[in-house]
Amino acid sequence: MALKKLSMKRSRRDATGEGSSAAPEFDSHRFRSAEHQQRFEAIRGWSFHRERSVQLREDEYTNFQEEIARRRWTPLVTPMAKFDPEIVLEFYANAWPTEEGVRDMRSWVRGQWIPFDADALSQFLGDPLVLEEGQQREFSQRRNRADGFDEEAIA
Repeated sequence: MALKKLSMKRSRRDATGEGSSAAPEFDSHRFRSAEHQQRFEAIRGWSFHRERSVQLREDEYTNFQEEIARRRWTPLVTPMAKFDPEIVLEFYANAWPTEEGVRDMRSWVRGQWIPFDADALSQFLGDPLVLEEGQQREFSQRRNRADGFDEEAIA
């Protein structure tokens, strides 16, 4: 009796994914997890209000204009001409923490990680804040103080 040669080809059933573990229950290109996709559906009804551009003359509110320039905040006070609300909602849905006490300061948008930590925001603003070694940002200083900064109450 001759031995049968074993086939190294995958069966059609294996190739289609049937019979193997199930595919993800969420759109992994758009969402970090099924929970983030559910969060997206929950916030899908959010509406956006267009930012309004305020044009100040050179002689108006000079102290205010000087402070914006000193802090290099021009990108913050210049509204974007266009944006896609669907992508903004994906950002917020994927930035939502899924575990208590775990903060991942980045979001998943259309297959890319988008950081939104202090360094990323500083870079977006053109690195306006240069800290010396050991120096903390003002927010970090306030958060680390023992008196009066209740993060849960603020949230």
